[in-house]
Amino acid sequence: MNLVFRNISAIILPVCILSVAACNQSSTNKKTTSMTDSTSHAALPDTAAYAKTINGKQTHLYILKNKNGMEAAITNYGGRVVSILVPDKDGKQTDVVLGFDSVGGFQKSTERYYGATIGRYGNRIAKGKFKIDGKEYQSTINNAPNMLHGGKNGFQEMVWDAKLVDPATLELSYASKDMEEGFPGNLKVKVTYSLTDDNSLKCDYEATTDKTTVVNLTNHAFFNLNGEGSGTILDHTLQVDADKYVPVDSTLIPLGKIETVANTPFDFGKPKTIGSRINDDNQQLKNGKGYDHNFVLNKHDITTPIATIIGDKSGIKMEIFTEEPGLQFYSGNFMKGLNAMKGGKKDEYRTSFALETQHFPDSPNQPSFPSTLLKPGQTYKTQSSYKFSVVK
Repeated sequence: MNLVFRNISAIILPVCILSVAACNQSSTNKKTTSMTDSTSHAALPDTAAYAKTINGKQTHLYILKNKNGMEAAITNYGGRVVSILVPDKDGKQTDVVLGFDSVGGFQKSTERYYGATIGRYGNRIAKGKFKIDGKEYQSTINNAPNMLHGGKNGFQEMVWDAKLVDPATLELSYASKDMEEGFPGNLKVKVTYSLTDDNSLKCDYEATTDKTTVVNLTNHAFFNLNGEGSGTILDHTLQVDADKYVPVDSTLIPLGKIETVANTPFDFGKPKTIGSRINDDNQQLKNGKGYDHNFVLNKHDITTPIATIIGDKSGIKMEIFTEEPGLQFYSGNFMKGLNAMKGGKKDEYRTSFALETQHFPDSPNQPSFPSTLLKPGQTYKTQSSYKFSVVK
């Protein structure tokens, strides 16, 4: 989506729109169960398993529900989307997001980004270095030799302040201190997750700063539209409205140019399965060990889907809407089956995917890319959403 800057002094409000449903927080520590599904563990985690003190702050699990019976579970630990329950083509509830049965599962996970709100800078910055007004800054190297998703203790490790606005809306706020993970400026961030009655999960992001800084916020939900634990995502059908993409080097840093997707495995202009060309003899696929690339989205607005993906077994369709200029597609290439997820099954190789709405990787070092600079007096504001339906 496009960055909108406004002169205000209030805290920014990030709101992520995922077309799912309106929400109700559970007032008790009961496990919310739904219809069992042949492809997934369709039950929300026990809220009591998310009540914990981390870094001196209390964590919780918030349950949102819409009038259609769709539900989402979000924790203020890392601003994480833990579960999204949507009906499949047979009407059975299916959990399409990977997560854990307890907050401790996220703490122990070898994969740090499951479901997380990502910041201060999503994606990579080359060697963690960037300049603002001629001054060089060094962010934390946590994906050698680069910085990834905000550094070692990015927003995914923080306990956010939470406010349940209504049964369908959760506001999360976080104040990132000046020079946290090497980024300048006291950054005030607000992300609002809303479940709508058209079965969308909506995300709105806002931020303000007292020093010029770089900002690139997103959500890092890992999806399997056949249901968490149901196996490979290679037979999912994907379409992305992008004629170009950003080639990267072997460390996944942009080469500084934008190339056409035509006649390459990156052409998803028409629907095709994720696995149809993932093993082609292509240097970019070798660099990413599969798809781990930013797509340069064609001209769009928040009313037009920029990506559509369909689960081959469930018939569940997810449409993505965004104001951001890019979409990072990650095909689960680094999953190693080291973590037991909510349903008890491991996060095996390529059993989930991520589609992250964002600005481009390494933008602070790439003058030709859309800017991610945020100055005092301006407001970073962007919106994305994920809308769910079925194809029978």
